[in-house]
Amino acid sequence: MIPRVHKMGTRTIGLIRYLYGPGTHEEHTDPHLVAAWDSLVPDPGRNSKATYGDLQRLLDQPVEALPKSRRPTEHVWHLSVRAAPEDPILSDEQWGDIARRMVAATGIAPDGDTAACRWAAVRHADDHIHIIATTVREDGRRPRRHNEAKRSQAEARLIEADYGLRRLNAGDGTAAQRPTSAEHHKADRHQRERTPREELRESVRRAAAGAQSEEEFFDRLSRAGLLVKRRVAPSGDLLGYTVALPDDRNKNGEPVFYSGSKLAPDLSLPRIRERWTQPAESSSDEDVSPELPALPPVTGPAYARRRATTATWQALLLIEHADEGTAAAQIAAAGEVLDALAKTSAAYTHRELRDAAFAFERASRSHVRAVRGHDHALRQAAHDLVHSGPALGRGEDGATTAMLIDTAFFLVTAAANWHARKDHAQQAEAAHQAAEHLRAATCAPPTRSRHPSRCPCSTSEAAPCHCSDDKQPSYARRCPRLPNKFWPNRAGPPWRPPSPMPRPQATTQPTSSQKPRGIGSWTAPPPSATSSSGASAVSRTCLPIPQHHSPGTRRPHNRL
Repeated sequence: MIPRVHKMGTRTIGLIRYLYGPGTHEEHTDPHLVAAWDSLVPDPGRNSKATYGDLQRLLDQPVEALPKSRRPTEHVWHLSVRAAPEDPILSDEQWGDIARRMVAATGIAPDGDTAACRWAAVRHADDHIHIIATTVREDGRRPRRHNEAKRSQAEARLIEADYGLRRLNAGDGTAAQRPTSAEHHKADRHQRERTPREELRESVRRAAAGAQSEEEFFDRLSRAGLLVKRRVAPSGDLLGYTVALPDDRNKNGEPVFYSGSKLAPDLSLPRIRERWTQPAESSSDEDVSPELPALPPVTGPAYARRRATTATWQALLLIEHADEGTAAAQIAAAGEVLDALAKTSAAYTHRELRDAAFAFERASRSHVRAVRGHDHALRQAAHDLVHSGPALGRGEDGATTAMLIDTAFFLVTAAANWHARKDHAQQAEAAHQAAEHLRAATCAPPTRSRHPSRCPCSTSEAAPCHCSDDKQPSYARRCPRLPNKFWPNRAGPPWRPPSPMPRPQATTQPTSSQKPRGIGSWTAPPPSATSSSGASAVSRTCLPIPQHHSPGTRRPHNRL
């Protein structure tokens, strides 16, 4: 069950007309009241004599009773409560009870308060209700609505348990702000896969992954194609930044900018600066992050991935054995490694790694304060991954990428277990989702060549090579246009399959108990069969013969 506190409004009649109207896409069916501050409130949906204006005047009476100088400008409070699609359909009485519990939990109408605000709950669908209220009490005072969103979420968790509904993970206030319905509608109109807020969040996180200075961070934002505005104080100090997509415009044709804190709590400039904090001098004898010997500069994607694998494994050990501040820092830095890995991955793993980084973003934040500095090894690994460039999906790049993905899977799993021990339900679930995407990335098949049988000297599909002997296997054809290093014996005799290796001779026939199982078949020799040298034919027939190819032939090795 998801409760949502909407933006305050100024016109009570406008919201009433929407709740009782047909809806934006004719989705409202049978709108009617399920509960209100008074059981005698007229229902325009069921009483033909009641009008929208009657309900509006009753709701606004406490507001109209105040002098105009004391009337609040925005006095219309709106809360929607929606059940999950798989939940059973609740009755009007059950929805009415849920509405009373919600207005009591949010401070609109506490239990037993006869001077509380006036409210009404309207149901126009099977899976949700809307609660409208005016934020002036009967005694003229304002209600106490502090942390109303958190209190409504807490009450929803209790309602789920009481009614046997789908249980959602409790939040802790560290999640990123979700896109609004208007942003989703705008993304649908422009045929975007995700909203601009989500695209910007991913781009800024990738720019911050492994960045070692403000200049490098803002340079990455610019190279990513984002519009960047810096907020500078009169003293010249940089206070913050805002970013926008070039093609995301408002109705006036102006770019829509988002500050870093609106994208995610850890993407504000002060929080990003914390990543560059150097480790403080440890007063204890035991150093939880021993300094590694100096390593040479990164020379390629494969080398960067080997170093990142080592740093990832060390971070896994720190999560299991270090204090909670150090473990939180390692988990936050693990998100940077996933962002850098997704940015430089091959095409066949890009989607799964991108989804893994997107899911793990929620697991990188919690109420546990991260002690920055000891995560330098992981952040340096993310920096090396970005600066080493994209990796190929084959050869040494592919092998080291698979090794890093495997280690990252164990790191993400350790983070999920750590969050579970701390009762961080949403973070643990996000880490489990990231682990599933990493598991899928390890199973993703690499891209294969579109023309595997074409001669490597061919430069285009329109000009294939016809210089090889058609009688030779495709993997053994030789081309005179290839350099000599590929075919040193190009001018030699025609290619022939290598002769089979001589088989070792056995002196005795093994018994049935000595015969290996699942390897091949045995052929019993005729009793009188002998070789030209007088040896028994058993010497040629007693060895197991694999059944997947005929005896005496071997598949030639492809040097290409």
